Amino acid sequence: MARNKYPEETVNRILDVSLKLFLEKGYDNTSIQDIINKLGGLSKGAIYHHFKSKESILLAVYDRLSETASKEMGDIRDDRHMNGLEKLREMFLSSWKNSEHRDFIASMPDLLEKPRLLAMSLSATIHDIVPNFILPVLEEGIQDGSIQTDCPLELANVLMLLSNVWMNPLIYPMTEENISSKIEIFRKLLSALDLELLYDGAAEHMLHVEARKKNLEQK
Repeated sequence: MARNKYPEETVNRILDVSLKLFLEKGYDNTSIQDIINKLGGLSKGAIYHHFKSKESILLAVYDRLSETASKEMGDIRDDRHMNGLEKLREMFLSSWKNSEHRDFIASMPDLLEKPRLLAMSLSATIHDIVPNFILPVLEEGIQDGSIQTDCPLELANVLMLLSNVWMNPLIYPMTEENISSKIEIFRKLLSALDLELLYDGAAEHMLHVEARKKNLEQK
């Protein structure tokens, strides 16, 4: 009865419990039965009424966290106290400052093994993050003189391709050695464009994700 009367509340309960389990055990180590056991009386049928599979739950959790990240990026974009370059730097840093977001990345499966999730991530980057957040900030930076480029759209897409794909540990497995090398190459590419976006501690944050992934795999 409660499920039919309060479907949104039921969905939120499922997503809350699933996120907690994914963070604690990792996606691969969490079963539908684990989720049921933590839901306090909600049946397997109630879960499958809203989600067809565990992967569908993962996609919904990812989507909800992405909405939170978009809100944070929107706040940065609309901040009147920073210039374009400062906003771009803060956007690069914001997701790594969020420990829950960072730990969720570590709990996820490799994106190459989950094409729906990979497609969802790429689609969000191309159709949402670039046009609604990165491009406006680059254009603002051009106007205020903090960013120098004649091709803001192309630059926005390259920045996201490098940071969200090439630097993504869910697509490219990383070690301490190649993380340092990648960051050095990325820094040099950005320097050639007069963009200093990488922050101190970037390597440590990425290593934290990789170490946590390995720890979850061993459980």
